[in-house]
Amino acid sequence: MSLAHLLLRQAHLTSERSAIFHGSEPYASYGQWAARSAGLALRLRQAGLQPGDRVLLFLHNHPRYLELLWACWWAGLVVVPINAKLHPREAEWIVDNAQARWGFVSADLAPDALAGLERQIDVDSAACDALLAPVADAFAVAVTERAPDDLAWLFYTSGTTGRPKGVMITQRNLMTMGLTYFVDVDAVSADDAIVYGAPMSHGAGLYAIPHLMAGARHVVPLSGGVDAAELFALGWQLGPLSTFAAPTIVKRLVDHVEEVQISVDAAAAAFKTIVYGGAPMYVADIERALRLMGPRFVQIYGQGETPMVATALSRQQLLDAAHPRYLERIASVGVAQTPVQLRIADEQGRELPLGEIGEVLVKGDSVMAGYWRNPEATALALRDGWLFTGDVGCLDADGFLTLKDRSKDLIISGGSNIYPREVEELLLTAPGVAEVAVVGAPDPEWGEFVVAFVVAQAGAALSADLLDRHCLAQMARFKRPKRYLFVSELPKNNYGKVLKTALRERLASELA
Repeated sequence: MSLAHLLLRQAHLTSERSAIFHGSEPYASYGQWAARSAGLALRLRQAGLQPGDRVLLFLHNHPRYLELLWACWWAGLVVVPINAKLHPREAEWIVDNAQARWGFVSADLAPDALAGLERQIDVDSAACDALLAPVADAFAVAVTERAPDDLAWLFYTSGTTGRPKGVMITQRNLMTMGLTYFVDVDAVSADDAIVYGAPMSHGAGLYAIPHLMAGARHVVPLSGGVDAAELFALGWQLGPLSTFAAPTIVKRLVDHVEEVQISVDAAAAAFKTIVYGGAPMYVADIERALRLMGPRFVQIYGQGETPMVATALSRQQLLDAAHPRYLERIASVGVAQTPVQLRIADEQGRELPLGEIGEVLVKGDSVMAGYWRNPEATALALRDGWLFTGDVGCLDADGFLTLKDRSKDLIISGGSNIYPREVEELLLTAPGVAEVAVVGAPDPEWGEFVVAFVVAQAGAALSADLLDRHCLAQMARFKRPKRYLFVSELPKNNYGKVLKTALRERLASELA
């Protein structure tokens, strides 16, 4: 069982069909995609990489991302996708922990060689051209077969310890996710097109799987990211697009519709489906999106540990304004997707009655195998087959899940997770910092932004500029605090624990 067979199948069925686009221009047919991926798979084997070895992808969105991904699976390798926003030092920690052998990178993300890699290839280089040179007959290059529970995708997500955890996602997990899309998210035909505006290293890239299953088209914008005008233009050129977007991206698209006065019909001509998730969507925002763009939207809830699969709020449910609990439903994240079970549990893992608030648990074939080289974290997260998500919510009598809070102090900004302790530990290494506590503050565009409360050492002269430079030298830009508040002391309880609730209340008062 290998995900590479999905590409082989489409190359057999529709070899000449345009598969990958860079902007509005065709980049590769399904036959060319298969021939390039097969060629790279062959050369990876010839270089001595063995089934199960890890290969790093540290790239901006790029049409070669898909070719590299399927080449690795063709050769039986495990892909380690890295967020393009990360600092090279953070990427090196992942290289070391994953024991990755090769890495494909965008040159500007890693201008110097990442420590620990046997070989690093610039994705836009002549060396990469040679590695991806197509073979004459892709079908003659045997796929390295893998068992359903063999790893395919080693996704690093930060934890409350401040160190990332490698989420072990198997062939079965990703096949389940791909098939579930058709049942619970959206129908897909060969005439459809998915556009990758959000990072391909995350959920947006994984949605390539169901669209490959259907023989659809895959579009990478020339900008490599989210430019609302560019995405609408691509939709009008290529036919209505589907995409995955964090709520902050949905807001940009809707703002653009309002600013340039795009009609609902014109929006429908550009976008077929916008799947949103990864962060809370406010009721007012989805109501505005539906009003200005029409029935384009589906919500999903999942985690890196159960990628893209936990619940879904369908297009029909979002449109059913006559339902007596409509407002409650659109404030929810929907109902369990087909291959999983949900339950709400107390601190001991005991199931709670409907309506009671507790931790969200998920069980099914989409749930990870565990955390890479981290049995302690695995034992905490996986118990009797249930994934303890760390999210807090409640279920109603119809099975709709409403998330209430996060049990961890996670900050979500623009759909990216930021873990306060990681930022705090770095700030504590800055000269003159005695104590620090990091919290999130509401932001109308990004969802939240990072705020650091800082206590200076006696006699030290601190400034926001000094601390900002310290963070930028060692951490991804999106994680750094956008605001520093210098205080004489941090509020603490009798045990010496910082009372972040008090800090959030102070911040809310100041912002008000």
